[in-house]
Amino acid sequence: MKVLSMIQPWASLFVLRENEFETRSWKTNYRGPLAIHTSKKIDKAVCRHVAIRSLLGKHGYTEETLPTGMIIAVGRLENCLKITEENQTSAVLENGQIVSGNDYFLGDFNVGGYAWVVQDMKVLNESIPAKGQLGLWETDLL
Repeated sequence: MKVLSMIQPWASLFVLRENEFETRSWKTNYRGPLAIHTSKKIDKAVCRHVAIRSLLGKHGYTEETLPTGMIIAVGRLENCLKITEENQTSAVLENGQIVSGNDYFLGDFNVGGYAWVVQDMKVLNESIPAKGQLGLWETDLL
C-alpha cells in the first residue's frame, strides 16, 4: 500500500477530518488506497496555537499525546488538484472549487501547489509503528 508521511498535528487533524485536503508542493498521478503515517516530528509551535489546540482537544489530543512514527489511518486518494488562486482567506482549485474555513486555515494553498483529496478515511483501531520516508512510499504492514 502507498503511504504518505505527515508532520503532527497536521496528520491527526487531516485523519480526523478537520480538513478535507492535504496540501503539497508536488503532484502525484497515483490514485487508490493510501495510508497516513505520522512522522516523528511534531510542530510544537503550531500545536500551541489556540485554534489548533481547540481542534485537537475536541478529539481528546494534546501536543503530548499525538501519535508519532505510526501509520494511523487509511483512505483512498481520489484526486490531486492544482491550486490556481489564493487570496489570504480562500483559494480556488483547478476544478473551480473554492476552499475556505478550516480547509483553508489548515492547509498551504500557495498558487501552483496541490490539494490532495482523500476520501473514505478510517482511523486504525491500532496504530502501526513504521519509519516514514519522503514522498509516497510503499508498505506491506497493512
